Amino acid sequence: MKHSIRLKITFLLTALIVITIFLTWFINHSFLSNYYLYSKYAILDDAYQEINAVYKTEEEDALSDEDILKIEKISTKYGVSTYIYINYYVPGVNYGIAFNMSERQVKQMRVLLQGYIFNGTNPYMRNRTLLHKTENYGVYSLFDEQREANFIDLFGTLEDDKYIIMRTNYESIEESVTISNKFLAYIGVIAAFLGTIIMLIISKKFTQPILDLADIAEQMSNLNFNIKYNVRTKDEIGVLGESINSLSDRLQSTISELKQANNELMSDIQKKTEIDEMRKEFLSNVSHELKTPLALIQGYAEGLNENINEDEESRNFYCEVIIDEAGKMDKMLKKLLSLNELEFGNNQVNFERFDIVELIRSVLESAEILFKQKEVVLHFDQKEPVYVWADEFLIEQVVTNYISNALNHASGAKIIEIKLIRHNDVVRVAVFNTGENIPEEELDKIWIKFYKVDKARTREYGGSGIGLSIVKAIMNSLNRDCGVINRQVGVEFWFELDTKA
Repeated sequence: MKHSIRLKITFLLTALIVITIFLTWFINHSFLSNYYLYSKYAILDDAYQEINAVYKTEEEDALSDEDILKIEKISTKYGVSTYIYINYYVPGVNYGIAFNMSERQVKQMRVLLQGYIFNGTNPYMRNRTLLHKTENYGVYSLFDEQREANFIDLFGTLEDDKYIIMRTNYESIEESVTISNKFLAYIGVIAAFLGTIIMLIISKKFTQPILDLADIAEQMSNLNFNIKYNVRTKDEIGVLGESINSLSDRLQSTISELKQANNELMSDIQKKTEIDEMRKEFLSNVSHELKTPLALIQGYAEGLNENINEDEESRNFYCEVIIDEAGKMDKMLKKLLSLNELEFGNNQVNFERFDIVELIRSVLESAEILFKQKEVVLHFDQKEPVYVWADEFLIEQVVTNYISNALNHASGAKIIEIKLIRHNDVVRVAVFNTGENIPEEELDKIWIKFYKVDKARTREYGGSGIGLSIVKAIMNSLNRDCGVINRQVGVEFWFELDTKA
């Protein structure tokens, strides 16, 4: 088969083996030498720091036997040869004495030290290259002709300007890298060859059940649902076989589900119809709310135009009615626009921390004249600030609507009381007014646009039935709760805010 999964799996595995071997070869070839060098001078750096620490604790030039033993242990630990020079005189070419060296070794190390101090004076030092440089030492790679070997040397100073040479063997790694890469190439060829053969054999075990399932599926497409797949394994193929076996058994239930889906579609169509009805009702309510003020404006404007009343007082009255009704229309339209933005998510909510007590007092000050005109007694005793997180502008609209609503419905003792009730990280702002209760069956309806419990009274004070809808939309946009409670002698409206971020 031209597009056989078996061949694709075999090719993919072979390609993965080849790519893995190639990447390993490339990494070895490109980075192993540098990593080897880095490891060597990192070892020298660690050994230097520990030996230097020994000298920092020693006040005199001469080290104690215990400190010399420490240095020997450090050298053994890191596999380096360490030479420390106590004295150096110029000119005398006297380099002092290093630890644990014979006279011949001392002589050799004099030449080595001379080569580092006076560049070019060591005839046995070849191909010296600076690998790493710090304030106190340098790390070099070089070839020593005397020993006929490659080394990495650390040359620098310790405390009190003592010279130190630390040496570690560095055999050329290029040959090792070449051998390693050749070995990887051989392994790669063998692995790819064996992997291809093994996958051709193994993949047949996986692809044959797929071919069987394909044959069953073809028969099912011809409406033959009696044929079943013999499930022998619990792997993905076995799961697929069980799924195909259950397919024929689920046809009847699938038809039932299709009928249910059709019923849900009809339900969605019904909901769409209801939404259209709500839209029509909304337009009808708006038309109804605008009809009265427009009729008044038109009537009084015609009266002015025809000079029905020529006296100045009557004309002024006509003008005041027109202005008042136009103001009510303007206010209602602004509320409708604001409500539309909130309901459709077009209004930007900006959370900030502010004092809710100060905001309430600001709204009360602006409404002070209304309290006096309506002879309403206000109780608000909160003195200490209460900081909340919300959109200050939107919350000001909520407070204004609640207070305006309380003023318009306050009766009897004509008392308005504002309370702040804290519970854990939430504060509830409650606005209570004395007066008639709202019928229980209408408590949930007062948040609906244009809904009015007492239409005559609402018309009396110029209400549009939108204020509480705006409150509900604002609190929804802030993901906080609001509500209304009938009290014994009045009604309490409330909303809640977070006091912590």
